[in-house]
Amino acid sequence: MKRTERFRPHSVAREERADGSILLRSNHPLGPVVDRTGDWLHRWAKETPDRVFLAERSGAGWRTESYASALQKVRAIGAALVGRGMGPHTPILVMSGNGVDHGLLALGAQYVGVPTAPVAEQYSLIHGAHGRLRGAIELLQPAMAYVVDADLYGEALALDALEGIEVVASRPGHRAVTTAFSELLNGDASVDVDAAFATVTPDTVGKILMTSGSTSSPKGVLTTHRMMCVNQTQLADALPFLRERPPVIVDWLPWNHVFGGSHNFNMMLANGGSLYIDDGKPVKGLFDRTLENLSLMTGTAAFNVPLGFGMLLGALREDAELRQRFFADLDLVFYAGASLPQEVWSGFERMALEVKGEVPLMTSSWGLTETAPATMMQQEPTERSGVVGVPLTGVEVKLLPDEDMRCEVRVKGPNIMPGYFNDPEKTGEAFDAEGYFITGDAMVFNDVEDPNKGMRFDGRISDDFKLLTGTWVRAAQLRLDMLAHLAPLASDLVITGADRNQIGVMIFPDVAELKREGFELNEDSGAYTCKLLQGEIHRRLAERAREISGSSTLVSRAIVLAEPASMPEGEMTAKGNLNFRKVLTRRKALLDRLYDDADPAVTLA
Repeated sequence: MKRTERFRPHSVAREERADGSILLRSNHPLGPVVDRTGDWLHRWAKETPDRVFLAERSGAGWRTESYASALQKVRAIGAALVGRGMGPHTPILVMSGNGVDHGLLALGAQYVGVPTAPVAEQYSLIHGAHGRLRGAIELLQPAMAYVVDADLYGEALALDALEGIEVVASRPGHRAVTTAFSELLNGDASVDVDAAFATVTPDTVGKILMTSGSTSSPKGVLTTHRMMCVNQTQLADALPFLRERPPVIVDWLPWNHVFGGSHNFNMMLANGGSLYIDDGKPVKGLFDRTLENLSLMTGTAAFNVPLGFGMLLGALREDAELRQRFFADLDLVFYAGASLPQEVWSGFERMALEVKGEVPLMTSSWGLTETAPATMMQQEPTERSGVVGVPLTGVEVKLLPDEDMRCEVRVKGPNIMPGYFNDPEKTGEAFDAEGYFITGDAMVFNDVEDPNKGMRFDGRISDDFKLLTGTWVRAAQLRLDMLAHLAPLASDLVITGADRNQIGVMIFPDVAELKREGFELNEDSGAYTCKLLQGEIHRRLAERAREISGSSTLVSRAIVLAEPASMPEGEMTAKGNLNFRKVLTRRKALLDRLYDDADPAVTLA
């Protein structure tokens, strides 16, 4: 199969230590690294002043900012912030989603050493999620808050937690907003912005990113210029085509998350690329907007979560013109967040071959908010989904294997955070005695004898639990398996069984799919009790039970939850991930019912 071969081959050094741990590192050297994100902006404003850097939809077309205009506005914003007396200890809370003004504000703040703290826009737009917003405000104590539209975000802006904080809005509307964004663009003539820029060092905090809260309370990750700048060098070391021609993306991934806001945003800035902001999303009602945006502009790289790629593949099958445009200049298909279903992977391969006779590099990487994020990457072409590859340049990976060679992963390198914002206790707990960041993730080798074959993600160590029999259950991998067996009936699920004698599942159903299939949904105290639905689940559990062996993967009982996962109650993160512990705690009564054989809501295999 012909593939685009503009990648760096794997070359991994492996060291086995006396304590049983394994160290992996790249044999390739780390390339040159700039000191500050503003250095990238200066370079491209000088070399390609008229090239589009940022764009967002405006009417039938795009509002664009070139590199030259972006630099001018970033410097003005930086001067305005310094003129207000702002600095490293006066963060800016960004409450709204992706947008050109958001990007300019973030870079203007980074230019003069003021950290920004973007939070999920759902925290402001969903009434029940305002508690999450208050929590972020209390933690961060921002000196300024930004929204794109004061009327749209009016309810959140009225929170008493924002009292006394300067509020900036691109569209002030009729709300009581302190400052119009346009005022920041006037700068401050009394400020020496060059001197302010000179104070920014690699150790300066560029932004504070909130963790998702899927395993504990959200924490603020101190993200330095070094972390962001090193990570882009690491990515370009692995993917040389990023340096060969400026990348272009049409991207929806939210900037409050490290994937969209650090990985993708900075990839365009570091390599002189162009980021067209997709104001659609891979959800019903918004995906049509994504298709409209792609009809106007396609890119050289495509980033998405597996659900988004699945929806896109279906749309490309139906639209020959869009299919041709999408693959014409495509160098990279990159998924993250979960493993890409193999049928979707294969579908993109076949389609690319049909359209242009070759397959772009299809890959993923692994990392966390605390690692900037990319730390391992599958740099070489591979035939299957789920591989996260090998350490990037400058990174050292420490593996702690168990008897089955499932390895706990710890990492060290210049892209790793210095710590959590105002939380020395959590910071201390995050690193081991040798200074490796304790990720809590597990991986397995594709080939134990050859580290160049890469590794596969194998769940979170903290998600694993024991049955009463003493059998360990690897919940993350089992959850993926059960989602496949219960598709399309289950939109998500939680694996249960800690300190019990059997494994169970608490199912969040796809209600629309159930209704299409004709299932009658009768609710009984938080659970659905439709006998036809229970019969179908029983059939699938029993069928799967015949295919497997061993109690560590045998799912024997199920309950279908009537109430969707609640973001306000902390059951769902802003990224759409379940907080398993919160679900099990909040719905303890339903968990107990799941293990009551006499309960009519329980399905037994």
